[in-house]
Amino acid sequence: MGRKNSKKKKDKQKAKRSHDQSLTGVLDISRSGTGFVVVKDMPVDILIRPGDMATALHGDTVRVKIKDAKEKHKRQRGVVTQIVSRKQTEFVGSLQMNKGFAFFVADTNKKMPDIFIHSSKFNGAKDRDRVVVRLLEWDDEERRPEGEVIQVLDKEDENDMAMKEILLQYGFPLEFPDDALEEAARIPDTISDKEIKRRQDFRDILTFTIDPIDAKDFDDAISFRVLKNGNYEIGVHIADVSHYLEADTTLDKAAYEKATSVYLPDRVNPMLPEEISNVLCSLRPHEEKLTFSSVFQITPTGKIRQYWLGKTIIHSDHRFTYEEVQEIIETKDGLYRDEILILNELAQQMRNERFKNGAINFSSQEVRFKLDEKNKPIGIMIKESKEAHQLIEEFMLLANRTVAENLGKIKIGDKPVPFPYRIHDNPDEEKLLPFIAFAKKFGHQFDISNPDAIASSFNQMLKEVHGKPEQHVLEQLGIRTMSKAKYTTENVGHYGLGFDHYCHFTSPIRRYPDVMVHRILEQALDNNFIIDKKIEEKCKHCSDRERAAMEAERAANKYKQVEYMQNFLGDEFEGVISGVASFGFWVETIEHKCEGLVSIASLSEYDDFRHVESDYCLVGARSGRTFRMGDKVWIKVIAANLTKRQLDYEWVVASGLKEVKSEKSKVKSKKKKE
Repeated sequence: MGRKNSKKKKDKQKAKRSHDQSLTGVLDISRSGTGFVVVKDMPVDILIRPGDMATALHGDTVRVKIKDAKEKHKRQRGVVTQIVSRKQTEFVGSLQMNKGFAFFVADTNKKMPDIFIHSSKFNGAKDRDRVVVRLLEWDDEERRPEGEVIQVLDKEDENDMAMKEILLQYGFPLEFPDDALEEAARIPDTISDKEIKRRQDFRDILTFTIDPIDAKDFDDAISFRVLKNGNYEIGVHIADVSHYLEADTTLDKAAYEKATSVYLPDRVNPMLPEEISNVLCSLRPHEEKLTFSSVFQITPTGKIRQYWLGKTIIHSDHRFTYEEVQEIIETKDGLYRDEILILNELAQQMRNERFKNGAINFSSQEVRFKLDEKNKPIGIMIKESKEAHQLIEEFMLLANRTVAENLGKIKIGDKPVPFPYRIHDNPDEEKLLPFIAFAKKFGHQFDISNPDAIASSFNQMLKEVHGKPEQHVLEQLGIRTMSKAKYTTENVGHYGLGFDHYCHFTSPIRRYPDVMVHRILEQALDNNFIIDKKIEEKCKHCSDRERAAMEAERAANKYKQVEYMQNFLGDEFEGVISGVASFGFWVETIEHKCEGLVSIASLSEYDDFRHVESDYCLVGARSGRTFRMGDKVWIKVIAANLTKRQLDYEWVVASGLKEVKSEKSKVKSKKKKE
């Protein structure tokens, strides 16, 4: 009895603490205007009434005080007490003008107040113009938010408007603040003799870059020379962004807020102003550039004898595209042929060693659009990873891993240096077990006795299914069992790569965590640490922004796919079932990799289909016909909705099911007569 009373007392105290304390979470506002704050590790969201939101908007990170403490697992009501950070400060919408001022009405299905725009902030906009507005001030819920027009949108260019709306929807501003641009303009573009003397000089060593054909921001370069002892000295040289980007400046804060560049089909929304990313820091050919480098001495058999980390100056001799390097690898002829062939051989050795040591060999395909002068898609290309891509990938992985291992050894007192690792946890058991059961139906056995055995089983399965009909489905489902990679100071290793230590060091022009790594590495080399107590918070922010960028890129790709498939309404294509749900199945066309939905309603005239979740399929009650993930089917394009970024397909009936349809029609006809 005493124990029960003690437990009740503790529960009451816990409830009181929850009631007294404020909690931090993300505000989700429904169409009705009611809000829900999602707090990590809380089983139920906190309900926020419209009058209790203060000045918070949809997607903002907020602090909430509980209004009434309820029982566990019941929804509690709260009130917003503080805006921790805004998800979005720029919005697309239209102006409604009056004398001397205007109201901006945002294009959103989430409730938000109109923004007041003073005439001095119109920036050339006229009544009813579609514009981008930046929120300037809104600290008092009794007053309207104030803003300024930063861009008037071209009504004729729907594509441009759509891409900008996607960027803003996911919290990526279209422009940098004026004071950040002023800071960028003041950065000197000359390299002093004093700075050169502080660095290792690689200007006389053969150095080149290998990048996509349309790239402008060259983050990394490779240097190569043969040493007197017969070993190779290979340098991985990374743009020294942190030399120019001073911590805690307005420019640095703007870069941190974005945390990543966003790559859409027709544009890049850069993390840094273009003068920095494409000119000052970009490792362009025939220009002296400041770099942060990992330099390796490697034997002809691929053994790493030693490495050096430090600041350098380089002079790139040539800018290669991946296609050019691939041609050199395949024909064994071309500029710097010998060096490229040696680098490729070493990269393939490292790649094979990685897979032998537990890395998982998932293949990947990337869709690229061929655009006309108005950025309309006129073709779709599938970019596959070839040896030229793998050459760069393996040396970047080597540099990233080496930096993480180096910093992982350093301790201040008895504690490791706080550092943004790139981690990838073991597979999610809840997703893994159903997948293993499904893979077993294709004859694949999994050893789940430990994480290494799981990785080995995955690789064995991927090897066995290569080129078989089930390859696509098993690869896709296998990827879904994996945890999401993220940034954190808690190092658990990178499961997918098979590394105990890993970080991002090689892309500081487009990723903020790499800038953080550069700064900490420089402190380590100088033995002068400045401990950042907010580093874990920054890791979480960068992980969140990375996910938002991926979602924006997916949304933009989907828009382009829908725009492209508008040309093929009524046409039939072969596709592969890429997903199954109770309301239908998705099909990805083989020719274009464009995914659309075949609704279960459109199948009802053939049979009554039910969803069998464990088999990733729909099964017909009478015919026994199945639509399983990975099956090839023919579809007709019946709708392409650009506003919703949605493709609708219709299944093209196979001959066997025409008979089923005919039988069903006879049954219906007979019933009507009866």
